Amino acid sequence: MEIRSVITAQQRTDQIKSFQAELQILKDENIISLSPEQNKTIAKYHQELLANYSLKFDVDTSKNEKQLSLGMKIASFLAALGLAFSIFFLFFQFWGDYTQNTQVVILILTPSLLLGVTIYLRKQQKGDYYTKISALLAFVAFVLNLFMLGQIFNISPSLNVFFVWSIFAFLLAYALNTRLLLGVGIIFFSFFLSAKVGVWGGGYWINLSEHPENFFPVAAILFLLSFIKHSKLTSFDIVYRYFSMLLFFLPVLILSNNGLSSYAEMDRHFIQGFYQIVGFSVSAFAIYIGINKGLSEVTNMGNIFFVIFLYTKFFNWWWDLMPKYIFFLIIGLSAVFILMILKRFKSKLLKNTLWRLS
Repeated sequence: MEIRSVITAQQRTDQIKSFQAELQILKDENIISLSPEQNKTIAKYHQELLANYSLKFDVDTSKNEKQLSLGMKIASFLAALGLAFSIFFLFFQFWGDYTQNTQVVILILTPSLLLGVTIYLRKQQKGDYYTKISALLAFVAFVLNLFMLGQIFNISPSLNVFFVWSIFAFLLAYALNTRLLLGVGIIFFSFFLSAKVGVWGGGYWINLSEHPENFFPVAAILFLLSFIKHSKLTSFDIVYRYFSMLLFFLPVLILSNNGLSSYAEMDRHFIQGFYQIVGFSVSAFAIYIGINKGLSEVTNMGNIFFVIFLYTKFFNWWWDLMPKYIFFLIIGLSAVFILMILKRFKSKLLKNTLWRLS
């Protein structure tokens, strides 16, 4: 079995660890008995695989290593965030002391140097935490570069700058396998495309949030992108699906409560009712399809927004009419009802699994 990415190497490592633990239980309960030669052959094979994965992909081979990796990820995120803000405020603190030519040189050199450092670290450390921190700093410097150059030369703000920033973030994310930069690229791309849709609809691009329907095309594109094979990249498909569902359900939620912000020139109550039906039906379908296809992120987002749509309706219907203790009693009982449905669904899935095994 050929392993080409970190995620598949980590999955194979977890599989080996689970097999070793289960094999030990089977031996202890005298379910299976292997000869010393067989035990030695299996142990040697797994040791060689784990050593290879650890050396080549830096995978976690124990629970303690996983905990340390999580701590390192959090620390690297905080470091990147702190250093990014530091660069941002450093620029503004001393910016007025420099001549215009010096400012332009600084703006061009800073992202170029940071990008050079990122490329160097990428070659030396193959995607280490320091590389990702450097990449995020290069991106922040690039954002400042375009923003400040626009200020210096009095260039009119344009929505195209979101597209340029998103492309740079996507390039760094795919080159370094960084989900944080992928998320940043998606956010800037969603700003660009929704603003573009707003312009096509006859509006000014700055008012991109005036019509929530502007975000539907980008949600559809991101959802389609999530089905492109990302075998060498860690959970990129999941990131795409999370953002696509967020950019779909949030506008639907807004439109279900404020029909006046829609492009459709109809009665606002009709528009709100239409989007309420869309919200309930699509979130319920997301729960169903997520469970059936094994897409936990789709199930989770469907669950979250189905509950939000439900409680929003409860609030609209009964908050002003009912005593508060009855209102919250209904909230609690409805949550218990949802729990019962999900539990019944889980039991059904378990029965199907046992039936397939029998």
